[in-house]
Amino acid sequence: MIRRPEVALAAASAVVAGLALAGPAVASPAHHASPRGGTTHAENDRVPAGSAWTQEYFPSSDRSGTQLHADVLLPEGLRKGQKVPVILSVGPYFGHSGQTDDEGFTHTGPSARFNDFIEGSDLFKQGYAFVMVDLRGFGGSTGCLDWGGPGEQADVKAAVDWAGKQSWSTGKVGMYGKSYDAVTGLIGNDLDQKPLKAVVAQEPVWDLYQYIYSNGVPRPNVTGTANAYNSIATLPQLADDDPHYLANATYEQQHPECLTRNADGYKIADQKSAHWKARDLAAKAKGSDTPLFVTQGFVENNTKPEEMQEYLDNHHGPERGWLGQWDHVRGGDRVSDGRLAMGREGWYAETLSFYDQYLKGKRPRVSYPAFAIEDSTGAWRAERGWPTTSRTTTVRLGDGAYVDDGGASARNTLSLSPQGGGKPGDFDMEHAPALDPVAPQGLAKGLAGIQEAGAVTSSWFTWSRPLARDTRITGTPNISFKAKGSGNVMLKLYDVGPDGKAAMFDEQVSLVKSGRVSVDLKATDWTLKAGHVLGVEVGSIQSGSWRDTPSGETIAVDDARLALALDDPARDVATAGARSPFLDTYLRQYTVTLAAGEGSFTLPRA
Repeated sequence: MIRRPEVALAAASAVVAGLALAGPAVASPAHHASPRGGTTHAENDRVPAGSAWTQEYFPSSDRSGTQLHADVLLPEGLRKGQKVPVILSVGPYFGHSGQTDDEGFTHTGPSARFNDFIEGSDLFKQGYAFVMVDLRGFGGSTGCLDWGGPGEQADVKAAVDWAGKQSWSTGKVGMYGKSYDAVTGLIGNDLDQKPLKAVVAQEPVWDLYQYIYSNGVPRPNVTGTANAYNSIATLPQLADDDPHYLANATYEQQHPECLTRNADGYKIADQKSAHWKARDLAAKAKGSDTPLFVTQGFVENNTKPEEMQEYLDNHHGPERGWLGQWDHVRGGDRVSDGRLAMGREGWYAETLSFYDQYLKGKRPRVSYPAFAIEDSTGAWRAERGWPTTSRTTTVRLGDGAYVDDGGASARNTLSLSPQGGGKPGDFDMEHAPALDPVAPQGLAKGLAGIQEAGAVTSSWFTWSRPLARDTRITGTPNISFKAKGSGNVMLKLYDVGPDGKAAMFDEQVSLVKSGRVSVDLKATDWTLKAGHVLGVEVGSIQSGSWRDTPSGETIAVDDARLALALDDPARDVATAGARSPFLDTYLRQYTVTLAAGEGSFTLPRA
C-alpha cells in the first residue's frame, strides 16, 4: 500500500523510467530436430507468419518422470549462433486440436492462443522467440494434471530453466499469459528463478482456493471446474501429429486415476489444508522481485481480485499494472462495436516496452505510469503503486441480527420469487459466466423495510451519513464482528445515491460460528460522490453465486466494524483511457432500489 503525500504527484513521478490464418490445409512434418530448421507459415498456415515452428520435449523438475512438450516459434531465418530472448507461456490450453475443445482443425500446428500478442507486438521482427509449454497432463505432456499445485509448479520451474539454456536463447526469459497461463506467470515469479526477468499476467487467480471456495463456502464451480480441466486433459489430438506427441497426449486416458485425484482436490474446503496452502500464490510471493506487469478487473466475475493486494504487498520487485472496471478480457481485446474492452490504448506497445526494458536492457522511449487505474466513474489516473491511500479508517457499524435462511423468510413476506442461477458450472478459467446471478429485484429494499419495522429477517443493514465530498474506497475492505450462532454470512457494500438507487460494488461470504469473525472483501477502487451514502448489508447468502447450505439459525452480530482504505479523488493525476464498456453492464446488473436509512456512522475525510 502506498500512502498518498499531501501534495499531488506530478505526472512524471507516476511513471516508470525508462487465429490461425485462413487458408488451405498444407501437410508438413510436425517435428524438426534442428532449432534452426522448422516449419514456416508458407509450409503450414497455422504457423504464425515470420516464425519457424519446432517441437521439443524435456523432463519436469520434480523427478517424477513427467515429460513436458513445447511448441517453439523462432524468428524465421534466425542464423546459427544468433540468440534471442524468450517469451514463455505455460498452461493447459496449447493442445494442437484446440484450446478447450476440438476447434475443427484439418491438420496439426501450434496453438493460436496468443496470436493476438504475437501480431500486435510484431514479436518476431522485434527479435523474440515465443515458446508454449503444455502443463503436465495437457497437450503433448505426460503426467497427472495438478491444478496449480506442486506438480505444475515443478513444470514452470523446468520450463523457465529449459528456455534459458537453449542454444538460441540469450538466457533471459519473460512469461506471458492470461487467466490460467497468467497463474503460471505468478508461479514463475514466486519461484524466483535467475533466467526469469519479467512476468506479464492478465486476470490471474491470486490464490487458487478463492476460485473454488469463499472462506469455506463452495462456489457453483466447486465440481465443474475439475470436470472442465479433466475434459481438456483428455481432448483427442490430431491424427497427423508426430507419434511422440500422440503417445503423450493419451496419458490421462491411460491413467484415469489422474482425473479422480484432480477432482478430489477440489472437494477440500479447508483453506488451511496443505492442499490449498501449496496453491496460495499470494502468500508464496513474499520477498519475490521479478518485474511484474498485471491486469485486473475489479468487477470481473471470473478470476476475481481476491488477495491481489496481498500478492502485490508481498512482491518487492518493479510493478506495472492496468486495473479497472472490466470483465475477463485481455489488454488488447475489443468489444463488438470496436471499443477496447479495457478502455485503454497501447497494450501491445507497452508490453513490448516492458520486455525490452527487462530482457534487452533497453531504456523505454515512453514514460508509462507504473499503474494506470480506472475507478468506478470511468476516469483513469496514474499512480506509483496500488493501492494508494490518503488514510485508513475503521468505523463501528453497531449491533444487529439476521436469519441464515438464504433469504427465504424475506421472499415469503414480500411475495418474491426465488433467484435463478446457482447451478453447478462446468467452466474453466476462460469460460466462467460474465455476470453472477443476483438476488430477486426488490429483495434488498424489502429487507431494509422489514428491519425498519423492527423485525429480524434475512439481512441487517447499516448506513453512513451522506458524504461531504467525493471519496474513493480502495484496497481490500474488511468487516469483522462478534457472532453468536452458526451458519453463513454475506457481506455487501452499496453506493447509495440521493435518488435511492444503490450500486452493490463489493461482496464476500463466509462460514460463521460463534466468536469473532473477520472477512476480507474483494479488492476494489470505487468512488462515492458527495451526498452519497455507504450502505453495508450483513446477512444470509441470497444470490446464486455460492452453493451454501443455510443453517436456519438467527445469528446475532455484535460490535461490527468496517476497515477501509480511503483516497481523495481530487488528488488524482489523469492518464489516458476511456470508460471500459463492461462498467455499464455491471451497473445495470447490480443497481437496485434501496433508499438509505438513518446514518449511524461517518466516513472521515480522505
